[in-house]
Formats: sequence, structure tokens, C-alpha cells
Amino acid sequence: MSNRYAQIAFSAGSVDLQQRAGSFRDYGAQLEQRRMDGPEPLDLRERGFIGRADSFFLGTATPEGWPYIQHRGGPKGFVQVLDNHTIAFADLSGNQQYVTVGNLAANSRVALFFIDYPLRERLKVFGTARVVERAEDAELVDRVAGAYSGAIQKIAERALIISVEAFNWNCVKFIKPRFDKARLDEALALERKAAAEQAARYEAALDELRRENASLRAQLATGPTRN
Repeated sequence: MSNRYAQIAFSAGSVDLQQRAGSFRDYGAQLEQRRMDGPEPLDLRERGFIGRADSFFLGTATPEGWPYIQHRGGPKGFVQVLDNHTIAFADLSGNQQYVTVGNLAANSRVALFFIDYPLRERLKVFGTARVVERAEDAELVDRVAGAYSGAIQKIAERALIISVEAFNWNCVKFIKPRFDKARLDEALALERKAAAEQAARYEAALDELRRENASLRAQLATGPTRN
């Protein structure tokens, strides 16, 4: 856990409870470090994990302070990593409630939660969001929506550009592995390939035994060699 993430996530109430529970000794070091001067940059691990995601959960807050969680999904790569500090995704036409976008008009702070069930990994991201409407920059919206194809790309109403402030990886505890069809097909293909390679090795070994057996039979048939 980074110093920057702890500064954002650990309120005074959290720190008080950690101290009473005795867990502050595990987390307090992050708060006691020198404050980071700016946002925490995404490394290769985070960039790869986000770029491979086909879904995530997005948290915002209403002006009254109510939390709002929304699921976002799409093809792998629909969340684009623009650089070490910026990620983006397209906002498609939906039920036209505009709760998330409405919340962002009053409070740009967001939390993103990425989870990979087969790998049992999860990544939490804090950031601030900037909304770019199609009328403002259609080229940018189309580029951010590039993971979608055809008509779906064209129903992207806006792009959400997230400036990453901090992130943290969670432990794998209690994440049950779940596999979608693509992952199952990939796993089955690997199993079939391994089985075929093993069968080929067995067949080659049997062929060698057959040749040795034929050679021994031939020697027995001719009888012992006499001088």
C-alpha cells in the first residue's frame, strides 16, 4: 500500500479504529511516510491489469453524500490506459438516468474497482474524472470508444477521462475463481494440446518398443549364431 493511497483512504475515524484494534502497526507506516507531492503513477502491472479488464465497478457520490456504484463492462481493452496517470473509457447511451455523470458535475472524485476472478486479483483506484461530451470533441470520444465496433462505437455519448490519484492491490482472500466462456475455451484448448502432446510421446515410445520387439523376434527366429 502506498503512502498516497493511505492518505486518501484512511480517515481520522479509520485511524482511531486501527489503533484500538492494533492493526495500525501494519498500516501506520504508510501514513507516517513523507506525503507524496503528486498522484501515484501506474506501473506496468497496473497498466496491464486495467488494459485487460472486461468489467469494473465505478463509485461516485451524490451531492448529498450518498454513494453510488455502477457496473461498467465491455470488450477487453474498453478501459484505455492513456499514460502513467490517466485512464479513459466511453460512456454509452443507456437508460438515460445519468446518475454517474450528474454526480461528477458536483464532485469529480471517483473510485474504480477492478477484479479478475480466474486470477483472483483485485485493484482499487482513486481518481478524479473529467467528462468530455461528443459535441465537445467527437474525435476523442470515438478514439476512447475504439474497443467497440460499428454501431456500438457510435452510441458513445461521451468520454470519461480519469486522472489517477492512487491505487492499491487487495489480497486474494475470499475471491472465488470464476471463468467465463473465453477463459474456459482457452483452458480447454491448453488441456487438449497438452493431452495431444502426451499421447504423441506415448505413441513414439510404443513405436520404439515395437521395433525392439520385432528385432528380438527376428533374432530368435534365426537361432543362435555358430562359429
